[in-house]
Amino acid sequence: MKKLYTLLLAFLFVLPSLFAQNGFDKFDAGKMWTFENAPTDYFSQTYGFSMTKEWLDDVRLSALRFGNGCSASLISEDGLVMTNHHCGRGYVTSVTKEGEDFSKTGFWAQTLADERPVPSLFVDRLMNTVDVTAEVQSAMEQGKTNTDKTALKNQKIKEIETKYKAETGLQCNVITFYNGGVYMLYCYKRYTDVRLVFSPENYIAHFGGDPDNFTYPRYDYDAAFFRVYENAAPLKTDNFFAWSRNGAAPGEPLFVIGNPGSTERLKTHAQLEFARDYQVPARLRGLNYMVVYLEQFLKDNPGKTQLYQDALFGAYNSQKVFKGQLKALNDDAMMKRKKNFEEFLKSKVNGNSRLKQKYGNVWNEITNGCKEWGDIYNELMGYDGTGRYASRNFAAARIIFRNASENVITPDSVINLLYRNYDPDYNKGLLKFECSEMISLLGKDNPALKKTFGGKSADEMVDYILSNSMTVTKEGALKLASMTKEQLIASGDPLFKFYAEAYPRYSELSAKQKDAQAKIEVNAQKLGLVVYDIYGNTIPPDATLTLRIADGVMGTYEYNGTIAPPVTTFYGLYDRYFSHGKKYPWDLPERWKTIPPELKLETPYNLVSTNDIIGGNSGSAMINTNAEVVGLVFDGNIESLPGRYIYTTEANRTVSVDSRGLLEALKSIYKAERLWKEIENGKIQ
Repeated sequence: MKKLYTLLLAFLFVLPSLFAQNGFDKFDAGKMWTFENAPTDYFSQTYGFSMTKEWLDDVRLSALRFGNGCSASLISEDGLVMTNHHCGRGYVTSVTKEGEDFSKTGFWAQTLADERPVPSLFVDRLMNTVDVTAEVQSAMEQGKTNTDKTALKNQKIKEIETKYKAETGLQCNVITFYNGGVYMLYCYKRYTDVRLVFSPENYIAHFGGDPDNFTYPRYDYDAAFFRVYENAAPLKTDNFFAWSRNGAAPGEPLFVIGNPGSTERLKTHAQLEFARDYQVPARLRGLNYMVVYLEQFLKDNPGKTQLYQDALFGAYNSQKVFKGQLKALNDDAMMKRKKNFEEFLKSKVNGNSRLKQKYGNVWNEITNGCKEWGDIYNELMGYDGTGRYASRNFAAARIIFRNASENVITPDSVINLLYRNYDPDYNKGLLKFECSEMISLLGKDNPALKKTFGGKSADEMVDYILSNSMTVTKEGALKLASMTKEQLIASGDPLFKFYAEAYPRYSELSAKQKDAQAKIEVNAQKLGLVVYDIYGNTIPPDATLTLRIADGVMGTYEYNGTIAPPVTTFYGLYDRYFSHGKKYPWDLPERWKTIPPELKLETPYNLVSTNDIIGGNSGSAMINTNAEVVGLVFDGNIESLPGRYIYTTEANRTVSVDSRGLLEALKSIYKAERLWKEIENGKIQ
């Protein structure tokens, strides 16, 4: 048995070269390993590091999920939390008092009592996982149609989550891996008393602004510190990452511990084409509009900068991401590599009569589902709105009308939430985009549009809606929410006239979309079973905003005709500041402009490595084999953007704040003695 196991291991480690001969690599699916199936033998053979269960448990309990979309880590026994400034920026803004502007001055709690509670912030700590694959798949097998199978799956998942939450008191979520080849229950302890400790100024955290975003060399101090409290006192914990005073060394194994958000590396070629032709362009249209709109809005309304600058930064960031994704999806070499992987899987299935009978048609079914959805995608989106860029007007009208169509009264709480912080001037720009999209996607001769707006332009539609719809105020929307469907139509409000005209067609398209999605989902699960049967845990599942460990090393790469340095230093920061004439976005905050004599300019400041990351990894700790922090992940380079679909190491790099530079600035620039001493010693001094 031991000999057989050794041979199997040898085969697995030969796989990458075999795959490369077929035009793809085993690691095309990446290195975002789950903790319950961490490839310890691979780590041992690759890095000579024997990763024990105790090491993995300690690391898992030292990591956090920050808010709703970032990563973080515990770095002291007293609950000190490290994450990125760009992850915490919105929370920092939320606790700013009148007369304060932490985006310009930064924030530093001189004493424990000065640490500022952030009411809306929580962090999650992964406590345990349970394999529930058999339960979910067994429930699905009872369904006769794709729609039935999907409904039964969702019902079973809800049952499992409810049961375990009641039993454990934890936040429990069923996570889908390998497109449904595996289902895992992840249970988290949620901490809701989180307080701000330190946040730098925007200019240094986001140094270089949008031009430098997703580039390297970089010079960002993208860090922030919070503290978890329990029972009104700092959390006491045995599990936290100690701090490395020596940082990372070339060739040293490094591990990123965080919660990557979403990848699509196991999707079929047809699904990627669907993303290329419909989903990504739609999202990019919204981002392109928002960047231009927000830039002008802030120029016209400088007093609202603090309210909307985070939205602009977010739009800049996402715009670059989706441009990179679209470029990757239009890259023939990348798509060919994905196609080769698919053909390899097909050959394995078609070469086995049992597998062929069971799974031989999954690719055709997924392709058909994508085509069916694609045929109605634009028209349905025209009725369904622009998602996160929806105006309050259309968002309120859609909710109210669809509820009323099902004889449901929309609760006042829904409307109150929708109109919270309502800004009519800002909303007008969103309304214009929505009207433009409707005309573009539905066509000016669309019956519902024509009957309601009579061929008006987008600007004319905006004026007409703002002059005639009750949704322009929260009070008007609340009044509409109390009406029946018949009363809404009789109200004469143009938005409800439009939805009354559009609803039959919208319902028809929604049913078709539901069927197409169910076809894709059920067959993607079958494909997931194929992938898992062939590879098992030797390739990781796609990212799901759940905790992963990703291995790599410091690594330079060729760019722009030269070679990137493995680290940057404070020398480079000041060179960039002076070279760009001290102008935004390469300007520096006041405290950084005069270089303190004690600042060691040669200190490594940012670094690059080959670790596999994606959005959601922001704020992740980069650690060494001693579970010591050597870096704080904050970005990838521009070459990393295709990483949503494929992982390569030629030029794809993770960018982090170096542990040495991070501490050096706290000591020499911010003079934050209480904080840097706690970081160095792992406890409050």
